[in-house]
Amino acid sequence: MIPKLKSIRPFIGAENFDISRTFYRDLGFEEVILEPKLSLFIREEIGFYLQDYYTKDWVDNTMVFMEVADTDAFWKELLSLKLTDTYENVRLTPIRTMDWGKECFVHDPSGILWHFGEFF
Repeated sequence: MIPKLKSIRPFIGAENFDISRTFYRDLGFEEVILEPKLSLFIREEIGFYLQDYYTKDWVDNTMVFMEVADTDAFWKELLSLKLTDTYENVRLTPIRTMDWGKECFVHDPSGILWHFGEFF
């Protein structure tokens, strides 16, 4: 019998660890400091590790897809946070609808591309 899987937690890097930590807390994640240069960020039952480590090629090519229950509601929440006013390098891209579902995008302060979407 194959054991049941419980979660997946990617490791992502940060060009400026403190700015990225604040960004993810503002995005609604709870931070659990594991070590001085490593934190776990959790929202509901979803989590990822943020490292105080930056390699441009790695970060520039990192994408994470996070499934949400309602992309429209999530997009409204993103807009209400005014993240682009607070963080210099943060970019938001509005919802797009495809055959499989819909998604919106967020580039974090380091350039990590987050896809937030739902499947039909």
